[in-house]
Amino acid sequence: MTHPLRNQAAVIGVGTTAYGNFPHTDEYGLAAEAFRHALADGGIAKHRIDGLITCRIPSYVRMGEVLGLDPAWSLTLPPHGRMSGIGIIEAALAIAAGQASTVALLYANIGRSRRVNYGGEESPNIWDPWGFTSPGAAHALMFRRHMELYGTTTRQLAEVSVAFRRHAGLTPGAVMRAPITIEDHETARFITEPLRLLDYCLINDGAVCLIVTAAERARDFAQPPVLISGFGARDRFRAASIPNFDLDFWHDAVADAGARARAMAGVDHADIDALMAYDNFSPTVLFSLEGLGFCPRGEAGRFVEGGTIGLGGALPMNTDGGHLSNSYMQGWALNVEAVRQLRGGNGARQVPNARVIQYVQATPCTRSIIYARG
Repeated sequence: MTHPLRNQAAVIGVGTTAYGNFPHTDEYGLAAEAFRHALADGGIAKHRIDGLITCRIPSYVRMGEVLGLDPAWSLTLPPHGRMSGIGIIEAALAIAAGQASTVALLYANIGRSRRVNYGGEESPNIWDPWGFTSPGAAHALMFRRHMELYGTTTRQLAEVSVAFRRHAGLTPGAVMRAPITIEDHETARFITEPLRLLDYCLINDGAVCLIVTAAERARDFAQPPVLISGFGARDRFRAASIPNFDLDFWHDAVADAGARARAMAGVDHADIDALMAYDNFSPTVLFSLEGLGFCPRGEAGRFVEGGTIGLGGALPMNTDGGHLSNSYMQGWALNVEAVRQLRGGNGARQVPNARVIQYVQATPCTRSIIYARG
């Protein structure tokens, strides 16, 4: 049976700022810039926006004031990276429920200019009792477990960082564009062994905006619509006492969310032309591939060897460079990249004839979204 929400919402405008170090501005200034870009991208008049979602922005009230909006429906989200998938799904649900007709989703981050550290002294009650000093430490422990269980190597893990850096080199405005090799990865300094510098995401300033409306209205705007064809969710709270750590690599949650999204969209693995996977740390990419079923459990290290996830490979991933090399926009920019790939016209980084792209975030709040060309 066709799911009632399949292809009922669409992304009609996207906007991003430059990424880098911008101490002269703040979240509101960056978000407003991304909002203007998204309006211009979709050819949308501001008065058409009657829904607002904000994330990592101090005050949704102030944000609405800055933008000059009095929405019929609004939602503010915590600053966690897992919120991008949650926010996009909430926008689609609000539109389906008639609470809003056109929703702007805004994310901004000033972590670079404000020298934000994730973990350590900033959140001692979360990390210190278990000996962890950052989210990277939890991912290092998970990857060590993967190595011991399945024989995965750091050279295999390097394939992720190398592929994504190559993609960033083809992406205008990416923060890190200089090519790297597997040997560069293997000789980079350890941050938390076995993870090295090139396994860690960036920290940078920037902002992202997506504008979502009902599919029946989507063809009234400047860009070809990109349909939100399916989505799925599964949380893992019982194993979340240590944040961002799961002995099972979120496998069952990712499998469930991914299967729900594909079933709703009416697609299977063979239909997926590219995958955008939350890559706060490179091992998350391996965990996502296994959970989604693109390779057997424990086989992700071997799966990524030989260019499989690079442009031109069997399953291109994070074609803008992802969090590891393009920008750390906590999943939001990866969803924008899915939209841009399905529109086409991305030059050397374009996935040929892309028609279906999956997004996944392997986190304590796992979400997956299937986007399809309208």
